[in-house]
Amino acid sequence: MTNNELIWIIFLLPLSSFLINGTLLTFTKFNTKSISGPLNVLTIGFSFLICLFILINGIGSSFDYQSGSFQWFSFGLFEITMGILLDPLTLIMITVVTGISFLIQIYSLAYMEHDEGYSRYFTYMALFTTSMLGLVFSKNLIQMFIFWELVGATSYLLIGFWFKKQSAIKAAKKAFLMTRIGDFGLIIGILLIAKQGSQYLDITQFYLAVQNGIFTTEILTLIGLLFVVGAIGKSAQFPLHNWLPDAMEGPTPVSALLHSATMVTAGVFLIARMFPLISAIEIVSSTVAYIGGFTLIFAATMALVSNDIKRVLAYSSISQLGYMFLALGSGAYGAAILHLFTHAWFKALLFLGAGSVGHAVHTFDMTKMGGLKDHMKYTYWTMMLAAISLIGIFPFSGFWSKDEVLLGASKDSNILFLMGLFGVILTGFYMTRMMLMTFFGDFKGGESGLEEKSLHESPKFMIYPMILLAVPSVLIGFIVSSPINLGGIDKHLMVSFLDHNKLVFPDYHHHEIKFNFMIAIVSSLLAISGIIIAIFTSRSNINFKFIRKILTNKYYLDYLYEEVITENLFYKRFIKLLDFFETNFIDKASHSLSSSIRWVSNKFAITQNGQLQIQSITFFLGLVIIISGYFSWLLLGGN
Repeated sequence: MTNNELIWIIFLLPLSSFLINGTLLTFTKFNTKSISGPLNVLTIGFSFLICLFILINGIGSSFDYQSGSFQWFSFGLFEITMGILLDPLTLIMITVVTGISFLIQIYSLAYMEHDEGYSRYFTYMALFTTSMLGLVFSKNLIQMFIFWELVGATSYLLIGFWFKKQSAIKAAKKAFLMTRIGDFGLIIGILLIAKQGSQYLDITQFYLAVQNGIFTTEILTLIGLLFVVGAIGKSAQFPLHNWLPDAMEGPTPVSALLHSATMVTAGVFLIARMFPLISAIEIVSSTVAYIGGFTLIFAATMALVSNDIKRVLAYSSISQLGYMFLALGSGAYGAAILHLFTHAWFKALLFLGAGSVGHAVHTFDMTKMGGLKDHMKYTYWTMMLAAISLIGIFPFSGFWSKDEVLLGASKDSNILFLMGLFGVILTGFYMTRMMLMTFFGDFKGGESGLEEKSLHESPKFMIYPMILLAVPSVLIGFIVSSPINLGGIDKHLMVSFLDHNKLVFPDYHHHEIKFNFMIAIVSSLLAISGIIIAIFTSRSNINFKFIRKILTNKYYLDYLYEEVITENLFYKRFIKLLDFFETNFIDKASHSLSSSIRWVSNKFAITQNGQLQIQSITFFLGLVIIISGYFSWLLLGGN
């Protein structure tokens, strides 16, 4: 069986789970609770095993790419194909998507056990995983956009899963509408490509067109910037970042899946998939890099003061996605995807850990936690390992990927490099603060004044996935990005594997990727300094009220978007102007028109009185008017 055939199986397995669960839920009265969860675990788990098989067999060889397609539909010369594009980027992404999703399905068996929407939840989760897989291996840009939109629609359902909560409804609408702004940019970019020829909608053909100079620089620049708009919307980069923290209103496993390895990484994937375009135009690559650099600092500062543990992790996700954008804009293609890969595992673990904590204390407010490390040892130690990895401490996974990102930034721009280093300090601070507030000190009573003796560890089905995620959080970075050969594993394996993609880099010549000790030492010292500052400030009364107020209010951007732009400018100004125009012009014009027609009809009504002479005269006058008009037209040169 070929890899392309196996990819179809990977896609069809979660799709079958969605169809079975959805059919039983919608058209039967059968209690699907005993089926829906285990079916998701089985199908997605099997998909993950197939992905691992393909990845292990491909990553150690000179794997380039495989593709297969068939005609979907055509309009004359306009032809759209659908198919699979399997290259190193696809292999990495599908492994991450299925692996993270598989462990989250197991976690959800216990987390959602008593929820009345249990079966509906697993139906949505199966569809989301299917949509993300379809997006990743799409060979055609139209095909990619369809799955891109399906990912957005399914995320709307999952974020607003608890639809009886007004906050969940608002968050779902906010996520849907703000990502639509990015989607509009993406579809315009795709249409501009289609205008040059439908054959260029095929990603491989588009690569060749860019590399052979078929498109003008101006068109490529416009297309590239439009694609960047699409990416920043999906990956919650500034200024379209506001939706992601609010999206925490969904169930915690949803937050873990959407905001660690799938939905929010779709924007990063888009930039990586379009890397030949991005790297070809300097203004586009610089835009990507500086948006990422700014966002990683901007989001991290808001994480410094947030008291909601899930929101801290949400801001952290935005910040880490900024690192990926910075790397891609700096030309460090392999480093960006490596960081996406390592980040997915420890960020999923942190979200699941937050869910475990919330399950115990019935709140996500860290001011009501504290002192949990002795009562929730598995949760504490797994989250501690993930937090250290995120901070980037040697030899945890995050250290190796962040080092590659910083190395790439240092080769492109000193400003970008300094941005990345400053982000390291902030990351160390907010993650240490989160762990201190959650697990150390005295217990604050949870949501409803819980007694400390009532605290207990989460169920086994919640703990086991966290333990399994802890392993790659610690080891995977060193395994795939080690500066030395590890027996049968080559040094800098993943970056070399990604950079050797001849589809993306047709003129690639193998070069040795070196580990920069100076950058590693500097970033480690900065990470440790962030930890120390967090510990010191937690024990002092230092309180920068003015700065804290700005950060707590999220730089007032929500107020700007929702109150100033939406309410005042749109509803109170623009809508009022439209109402005035409708009332004073459209309504009056239509009233005048109807009155005129009524007057003319009344005048002509006298000709329809049954008198033959009157009707004959009317007919004759009409005929004269028509003939006169015709001859006048001829005299004026008509043909």
